[in-house]
Amino acid sequence: MGLLKGKRGVIMGVANERSIATAVARLMHREGAELAFSYLPDVGERSRNEQRVRDVTKDLSPLLVASCDVGQDEDIQKFFAQVQEAMGPIDFVIHSIAYAPTEDLKCPTHQASRNGFASAMDISVYSFLAVARYAAPLMTREGGGSICAMTYFGGEKVMPGYNLMGVAKAALDTSVRYTASELGAQKIRVNAISAGPVKTLAASAVGDFKKMLGLYENSSPLKSNITAEDVGAAAAFLASDYGRMTTGEILHVDGGYHIMGVTQYADA
Repeated sequence: MGLLKGKRGVIMGVANERSIATAVARLMHREGAELAFSYLPDVGERSRNEQRVRDVTKDLSPLLVASCDVGQDEDIQKFFAQVQEAMGPIDFVIHSIAYAPTEDLKCPTHQASRNGFASAMDISVYSFLAVARYAAPLMTREGGGSICAMTYFGGEKVMPGYNLMGVAKAALDTSVRYTASELGAQKIRVNAISAGPVKTLAASAVGDFKKMLGLYENSSPLKSNITAEDVGAAAAFLASDYGRMTTGEILHVDGGYHIMGVTQYADA
């Protein structure tokens, strides 16, 4: 297998062994890609972000593992300067980063705090735009590339328990489309993958997650929940030459759940 042989890219958002970004990285590495990774800077003696990411990615022969606080523009700029030094031109970036304060995520959306709303939009949406800004110059030297975000159906339709993150994902989806339009002339493709629910540490913050898994399995046309590797396969396609004419898309990897209206009628 070598769908991504000869390609180099950056994966942002690896948090632990069960992260979607980790599965994406493993599949892309298996397909021949050379990778760089970011991690959230450690704060305090008990923080082990760097060591955790290094442990998870050590068998992927990373060309770079470096800190990047996506809430700080100067940190993003510094990170991509390190990427350029370590890798030269790059072919793709995977942005798998989202955040909302727990108290604002669990409450009704209209009761979220102003600071919580701003924080969710900053980390989940604006960071994607900032990453695109600093990654794009490293792609144009190779004649283009692929930038891919991770989104969710809760940005298109109301999903119980998704609350403030649904608002952020809606903004992210629109940001993907506008950025795709703006970077298209540079042959940079911009897309997002809308994955069905996957058991990750981040998913545990979403209310009624187990019920959501059951709903997807019973209601999707394929009658099955997805795996993180399914997301990795979609990301590999978008980063590969096979995805060269795909941009501005929200690619659903959800067993077809997003096409369904009423899945069954109650007994009369």
